[in-house]
Amino acid sequence: MTPARDIGSTDVTIHLDLQDPRWNDLVPELAGCVDRSIRATLEGSGETGTFEVSVVLADDRIIQALNRDYRGQDKATNVLSFAVRDTGMPVPPDMPEPLGDIILAFETTAREAEEQNKTTEDHFCHLLVHGMLHLLGYDHIQDDEAEEMESLETEILTGLGLQDPWRDGPTGPVDER
Repeated sequence: MTPARDIGSTDVTIHLDLQDPRWNDLVPELAGCVDRSIRATLEGSGETGTFEVSVVLADDRIIQALNRDYRGQDKATNVLSFAVRDTGMPVPPDMPEPLGDIILAFETTAREAEEQNKTTEDHFCHLLVHGMLHLLGYDHIQDDEAEEMESLETEILTGLGLQDPWRDGPTGPVDER
């Protein structure tokens, strides 16, 4: 996967927490994919500033527990985002703005990529962009919000050289709409 354009530089610190080592085999160039996806999302959404993001690469067991405890849904899902921006927590001067955590589930991500005939790397990047947009305040609960978010996802993914995930209808991360 090669980006179709230079996504520039965004001042962002990314904390990558590899909870399941199988991710290394599933996604070639793991750290590079995370970096490109996060930076492209910040640029594509028009965000400016200095940011901090945490990406946790977990498994279905971990994400199911989080989904149950924080969303009341006792099932695995592909990606969860926990935004800090929405909490109103003040950011000290000269410190990066913490945006929150993105958690991805290994088994669900691998299965969905296969079911959707996508490379695991492409699907992984899509889920990162999707999760990052949630950290920035985008949502897909209402139809108009979903259209805005899907349009921006498509634009960002196209900029990364990936296909439009909504081309044949929503088969990507929006499985709980």
